[in-house]
Amino acid sequence: MHEQLVPENPARAAWYKDRSRHLGHDIEAELADIGERRLAAMDAAGIDVQVISLTTPGCQDFEGELALRIARDANDRLSEAMELHPERFAAFAALPTSDPDAAVAELERAVTRLGFKGALINSHTKGNFLDHPRCWPIFERAQSLGVPIYLHPGGPHPGMMASYFQGFEDLSRPAWGFAVDASCHFLRILFAGVFDAYPSLKIILGHLGEGLPFGMHRLNDHTPYVARRRGLKRMPADYLRDNLVVTTSGNFSAPAFLCTLFTLGADNVLFSVDWPYESNKVAVDFLRALPMSDGDKEKIAHLNAERLLRL
Repeated sequence: MHEQLVPENPARAAWYKDRSRHLGHDIEAELADIGERRLAAMDAAGIDVQVISLTTPGCQDFEGELALRIARDANDRLSEAMELHPERFAAFAALPTSDPDAAVAELERAVTRLGFKGALINSHTKGNFLDHPRCWPIFERAQSLGVPIYLHPGGPHPGMMASYFQGFEDLSRPAWGFAVDASCHFLRILFAGVFDAYPSLKIILGHLGEGLPFGMHRLNDHTPYVARRRGLKRMPADYLRDNLVVTTSGNFSAPAFLCTLFTLGADNVLFSVDWPYESNKVAVDFLRALPMSDGDKEKIAHLNAERLLRL
């Protein structure tokens, strides 16, 4: 779950080189590979299946025909990998969200024709968020198809970059900005009423929920008037428990995990690595060492994903 793919990209080569040096392995080659190299890394850690997706910026930095071409090319390539290794690879679709109608059509194609298990959207689309009514058909189609949408973080909104992160750009990425971006985006979707309109919709957040489980009580305690003013049918915590699923990707902290477990319950947590930005072995060892029942570990390791994604 939440395992990354990026086709070869010379423009980002310098960044990949720096990140590879930090991690001690060649993430650029690993991101581009959806064959034997990826399978060998999975086997070494005892991972049976990866759900792969096009990572940030994905299609979200692009518009029009270019965005659609990027999405279709990525999805077709993932489909080919799934055909070669049907027991090892599944996928989330890339969607050209700058054109919601095209995104709906591509989601339909990916799920019904290619066998994808949902979609992954990389943050805002050139500063535009998914709570806007023009994007709601994407949620409607996901609900009708019975598939989740993974809301993956990216660089924060340009306005936030200019204010909070100016001069501290390094903090705007995975260290802090990703969590701020994805959690705020999810809350916009919640308070816009998306889950009232589509009550069966599931949205997945990585990194143990991007901080939302930790802040859920305070959020719920301080927003009942906001919920009423916006006409929500339920309290914010109810939507988090019923419409949010989180993964362990890239956040291998036992205290953070236990907070998430107590807040959302074992049925709403999925095992994930965030490979190759994170270590498969570290992630597997983390799950095995957690102080929880074997039954809950089985849910998180694979049973929840099998149920949600119909693997």
